[in-house]
Amino acid sequence: MHVKTSVSGKRPPRQAKARQHTGKHQAVAAKQAEKSAPWREQEEVIFGMHALTAYLQTYAQKVQGLWVQEGREQEAKYQALIAQVQQAGASVTLVTRQQIDAWLPGCTHQGIVAACRAQAPLTEADLETWLLAQRQPWILVLDGVTDPHNLGACLRTAEAAGVQAVIVPKDKSAPVNMTVRKVACGAAELVPVFRVTNLARTLRLLKQFHLQIIGTAGEAEQDIYARTLVPVQQGLALVMGAEGKGMRRLTREECDLLVKLPMCGQVSSLNVSVATGVCLYELVRQRQLLQASH
Repeated sequence: MHVKTSVSGKRPPRQAKARQHTGKHQAVAAKQAEKSAPWREQEEVIFGMHALTAYLQTYAQKVQGLWVQEGREQEAKYQALIAQVQQAGASVTLVTRQQIDAWLPGCTHQGIVAACRAQAPLTEADLETWLLAQRQPWILVLDGVTDPHNLGACLRTAEAAGVQAVIVPKDKSAPVNMTVRKVACGAAELVPVFRVTNLARTLRLLKQFHLQIIGTAGEAEQDIYARTLVPVQQGLALVMGAEGKGMRRLTREECDLLVKLPMCGQVSSLNVSVATGVCLYELVRQRQLLQASH
């Protein structure tokens, strides 16, 4: 296995004491770290074992370069990824832990990071083509989830629950960036994410394909456990609103049914990723019961 050492070939000098940055100094330090990173601004950055393993299963040819922490290349699971990247024709470079920390400040990178050719985002046109190929699709719609950690957690739960696609608005959602991919633990590479310009119009498109649209709202009259929600011989879309604000009015108006989670304590709401997990797995339970009865 042939890999290169870092550009300088030397470890950066050990500092006696790390300099503390606050406020404006932190922003400047982050910008400097971005400029020192070896990848180009237009490339996607994937880091962490789970995210990179899932990415390579489908998009190995898009990897432009891989950087691995010195010493990790001796571990079997890292060797497998290195071999896969080299087989795809990309370079592999050994660097120090301090170098990766500087490139990805505050990130749990596990000593491995890749730069990849950016993929064009999936749009409404792609969604319609995708729907034509599906039979009774199961979709998660996220209306205004702007925190990347929440979006990543929702993607991870959605993939685990068997959701086939996720739809988000183009302008009211966190981008699927390296933080989202890391939190999603590979789900961002497994579940297609469609970014649409007009979410209400997209929900009308789903109805044309005979999907039932279930929205979640704190003021709904019935909770999600009150009745069977999974339709027979029909696709299903679950719509989750932004944390705090919930669904927007036009999104709400396109839902066939509104449900809520019962709140039995003094806390008035749940984190959106937690609420998404609870709702999805109640629908999983109902789907399994429905399949067993048929």
